[in-house]
Amino acid sequence: MKRMTKGKFVPVLLTAALGIGLVACGGDDSSTSTAAPAGSEAPASSDAPEGSEAPTDTDAPAEGATLANFTAWADLPAEAGGLDASPVVDCAPEEGPLKAAWVYVGPTNDGGWTQTHDEARLAVQEAFGDAVETTYKENVPEGPQTTQTVEDLIADGNTVIFGTSFGFQDAFVEVAAAHPEVCFEFATGYLSAPNLSQFYGAAEDTDYLTGMAAGAASKTGKLAYLASFPIPEVVRGANAWTLGAQSVNPDATVKVVWLNTWFDPAAERKAAEALIAEGYDVLGMKGIDSPSTGDAALAAGVPWAGYNRDNSANYGDVWLTASSYHWDVYEIPRIQQILDRQWTAGNYYGNISDGFVKLASFGDLVSEETRALIEARTEELAAATGSQFTGPIMDNQGNEVLADGVSHTFGELMSMSYLVAGIDGEIPAS
Repeated sequence: MKRMTKGKFVPVLLTAALGIGLVACGGDDSSTSTAAPAGSEAPASSDAPEGSEAPTDTDAPAEGATLANFTAWADLPAEAGGLDASPVVDCAPEEGPLKAAWVYVGPTNDGGWTQTHDEARLAVQEAFGDAVETTYKENVPEGPQTTQTVEDLIADGNTVIFGTSFGFQDAFVEVAAAHPEVCFEFATGYLSAPNLSQFYGAAEDTDYLTGMAAGAASKTGKLAYLASFPIPEVVRGANAWTLGAQSVNPDATVKVVWLNTWFDPAAERKAAEALIAEGYDVLGMKGIDSPSTGDAALAAGVPWAGYNRDNSANYGDVWLTASSYHWDVYEIPRIQQILDRQWTAGNYYGNISDGFVKLASFGDLVSEETRALIEARTEELAAATGSQFTGPIMDNQGNEVLADGVSHTFGELMSMSYLVAGIDGEIPAS
């Protein structure tokens, strides 16, 4: 598997029940910090909105924690990463606290992807108190430095390690093979091992709901969408967002701009400003890690639908809503399984029903009528994740993708490689 580099991507095609996403790659500086004891707060620079704090209940979860939407590798077919067996991996210490580490591609106060992961780490620390000691390394670049970072964390006594960027995957697979006694948890990948799990979730559902808010906010029907790399997870989000906008504004069109970067606040803002100057009156985004798109929107007074986390506290009158991730929904039960010596590797794909993905707070621009429509659709997607991709659906080249009443399979969702009608843009060749 080739590693990810800026300006280049490797399409990944999956045809069975294995969640995949592609997230930020790159970063310059590496640092580490050990979490304070239970009750510690998020970094002062986080500007976390109300309601995003770690849980205040410090009682550890009950023994035998179960997890919806998780499947052990032995219960998946080979083409979905399945293995012959899913042995219990005992990575809990004989005495003292469990040492758990997170490896981040960006800074913990990026206002987006990495910050959501670190908020989950804090939630884990809060939930387990003295039973768990957490640490992290931020701004870790992919490549040899990833491998060395993970090896250093293991040498420091960490026996469960969370990877949070697709570009780290090769390093995690390598180190997992060398350390079968360590539990590895990887976000947004697809490779399997007896001691390596994968976890992600159905942001395409909340992307659709966010698109509804965006479509209703547009006065011209000309919307724009800033996207990172044209890989299936981001393509899926752009399509879902567009379908959501068209559900409330049938004539809406969406200009998709590929930035070919995961975290470049200056480039993100410049692209957003150019789109505003061209007359696009609502902005959305997918796969880019900072809220710089929102900074441009705020300066111009243009409605903005965010991504990754609830940034409503910082964007006032232009905020609509956002897809938000809640990684602790997965991580707390998995830590409990380690403490109970019940951890097995497998694949998790969370959704609205288990709270892994949620719609962020509504801004004042979202009318009561639109909120009611979104809330009704939220219930439908919670009951039938991915059902927004039900035909008739045409692509933007005039081809029928789904006939009336036909829905995509999970594998088709995971390998999506077309843009729906109404999108102004194309999927560039790799």
